[in-house]
Amino acid sequence: MKKYLDIISKTPLFDGLPENQLEDIRRIAVSKHFNKGEIIFTEGDGGVGFFVIADGKVKIFKVSSEGKEKILHIFGSSEPFGEVPVFTGQPFPASAEAIADSHLLFFSRTDFVELISKNPSLSLNMLAVLSKRLRQFTIQIENLSLKEVPARLASYLLYMASEQDKDDVVTLSISKGQLASLLGTIPETLSRIFAKMAGQGLISVDGRHITLIHPRELEELAEFGKYIS
Repeated sequence: MKKYLDIISKTPLFDGLPENQLEDIRRIAVSKHFNKGEIIFTEGDGGVGFFVIADGKVKIFKVSSEGKEKILHIFGSSEPFGEVPVFTGQPFPASAEAIADSHLLFFSRTDFVELISKNPSLSLNMLAVLSKRLRQFTIQIENLSLKEVPARLASYLLYMASEQDKDDVVTLSISKGQLASLLGTIPETLSRIFAKMAGQGLISVDGRHITLIHPRELEELAEFGKYIS
């Protein structure tokens, strides 16, 4: 149970809460395990609660009427997902699948809403996380609608460098096929763009490790679709 408390304390939703409140949250957590490739919930399922990833990786995706999959988010350890229905009581707006063997903590909507009513500071944390998600969606929509794929890739690499607290090296935690879906393209196109950016001296690629050789030029590419030679 101490392990669950450690996981919960590292989750943005619960950041800064005192230990007694974290213990209250731990009491309502339900441990669930999903194998790689297993569906956690499907778009339209009742939003009966949300999840926090104790270990593993989960993709959030939608499937078009033509059967084409579009990845919206990929989440890893200590990250929550499926929180929106906690506030709205509506069905899940997308589907979730484990893309690695995953251990999740599940929080039922009923139990969590009751907990929030006793601890209002929890709702402030949730609003902060949901605001961050809204910003991510806004950036994603802008990238997909206004930017070409090279600019989207440059934006993603710079974002990941910031998230990983590294100035010049990004380690991809997902496959290039999954990254292609996340960026709204196909793997073949993404591979060509990686090769072109490497040929231009912007990056070097070593498996999943991407070195950002000229971050300033990548910023130009991300913002304007071109880089300074």
